[in-house]
Amino acid sequence: MYKSKKPYFYGTGRRKSSVARVHLFENGTGAITINGRDIDDYFGLETLKLIVRQPLVATEQVGKVDVVATVTGGGVTGQAGAIRHGIARALLLANAEFRPALKAAGFLTRDPRMKERKKYGLKAARRAPQFSKR
Repeated sequence: MYKSKKPYFYGTGRRKSSVARVHLFENGTGAITINGRDIDDYFGLETLKLIVRQPLVATEQVGKVDVVATVTGGGVTGQAGAIRHGIARALLLANAEFRPALKAAGFLTRDPRMKERKKYGLKAARRAPQFSKR
């Protein structure tokens, strides 16, 4: 537990090229703040908000903790996945009894899937140029 003005638990989450730094404050109101904005302002799609809240639902902590996240890189889906990973890690530090629920749901596993690099002689990772017949 880190001591600042209010004690909090910290978790780093990663997904694709997104990195989320998550601060979890106990005895909160259930507010989720991402990059200084409310979750409803930051994510437009309900599915992304659902992804972020999944670890809290699995451990029955909705409305009991406040989450402040700073996320960089990637797109909105990758950022939501990174925040979910960070929240799960922070919850694990808060209470070790949450581990079976989080592990069974797969929230503690870092998703290794990344964008494949572009290869020389090709237009993208696998896309080959099209040659016309003469």
